[in-house]
Amino acid sequence: MAEDTPGTARDGYAQRVRDLLDRVDTGSGEAVGRAAELVLGAVGSDGLVYVAGSGHSLALVYETFYRAGGLAAVRPLWDPAIVPLSGARRSTRAERREGLGASVVAEAAPTVRDAAVVFSTSGRNPYPVEVARECAARGVPVIAVTSAAASEGAAARAGSRVVDHAAVVLDTAVPPGDAVYPPEAPRTAAVSTILSAYAWSLLLAALDDLAVAHGVELPRWTSANVPGGDGRNAALMERYGPRVPGLVMEV
Repeated sequence: MAEDTPGTARDGYAQRVRDLLDRVDTGSGEAVGRAAELVLGAVGSDGLVYVAGSGHSLALVYETFYRAGGLAAVRPLWDPAIVPLSGARRSTRAERREGLGASVVAEAAPTVRDAAVVFSTSGRNPYPVEVARECAARGVPVIAVTSAAASEGAAARAGSRVVDHAAVVLDTAVPPGDAVYPPEAPRTAAVSTILSAYAWSLLLAALDDLAVAHGVELPRWTSANVPGGDGRNAALMERYGPRVPGLVMEV
């Protein structure tokens, strides 16, 4: 019996993930198209896509930035205090601190020609809420990548939610608590990164189709591990480096 356990766990978790991916497909299909229109509007007008998240939602910010096949017109919104690798407990305190998200947006100063994507599974902590609120107040359309189910069960730490400031909401269907295994008493195997990354990739795929239909050539990164990649990326670095600090920062 013990020999069957790994296979049972793998199959059970895999099926749960597939079911949730199907929920993203059915629940966010129309929203993905609207989100793609907002992003194309920003990129087509030589604007930027400002992307934010805190805690483990930063994994999705990394997914959007300087990524093979990804948009070059992406500027991450972040503060060192929210990065778990620089201090786990500090990062939790920072995402709950009032004023930090607003100050990050004020420093970046996005405009109406831009768009913003805020990743937050619960959508309840002050940092992502403030980023969404301040971007919307500046006339920047906000795309929220969040979970309605997780948000309903999360502690209300801000006066509003990320979705309250969003023009479009992509519901990732992440269950409260994130973990999904074992099914009868979930305690491990989180799914928020998988589902949120899938939602972002759906957006990119829809964006590609939309750009082709409108005759727009998207500024996309090429893998540095394929021939010609460095040269194509160098041109994008020169184009967006002056407006995206992360492309030119040296350690």
